[in-house]
Amino acid sequence: MSKRKAEPGASPSGVLAADVATLIGKLKRKLRAQGSTGDLTPSQIAVLMHLDRNGPATVSALARIEGVRPQSMGATVASLEASGFVMGTPDPSDGRQTILSLTAACATKIRSGRAARHEWLQRAINSKLTPQEQAQLKAAIGLLNRIVDTE
Repeated sequence: MSKRKAEPGASPSGVLAADVATLIGKLKRKLRAQGSTGDLTPSQIAVLMHLDRNGPATVSALARIEGVRPQSMGATVASLEASGFVMGTPDPSDGRQTILSLTAACATKIRSGRAARHEWLQRAINSKLTPQEQAQLKAAIGLLNRIVDTE
């Protein structure tokens, strides 16, 4: 599966790790294409996904989460506000802070993108995999979860 050649003497698990990483990258690109994010940068997408999953936040909190300076996050947020994706309201407990949240239009766009990605993947699984292969995929997901959940 891997497009790159295995290193001479690479272990089977090393080759497998490269194959899994390559496959996950391809899957991410396919899913991204199905739920078009337009011309958003990875930083902008990360902010929108955080606000979608975790609710409103300040620029400072977003900067800490993303590991960037507040000034850099401020520029990212300003572009999202200008595009109508996020809106700010004054923090009732600290007037110097602004609480950012998704606009209704952005929340709708995120939900429709998520639905499009899910529908594409479900159609692909149904049309390209036999019931037996679907069972194998389910088992593989269990194995991948074990890898991811291991620390």
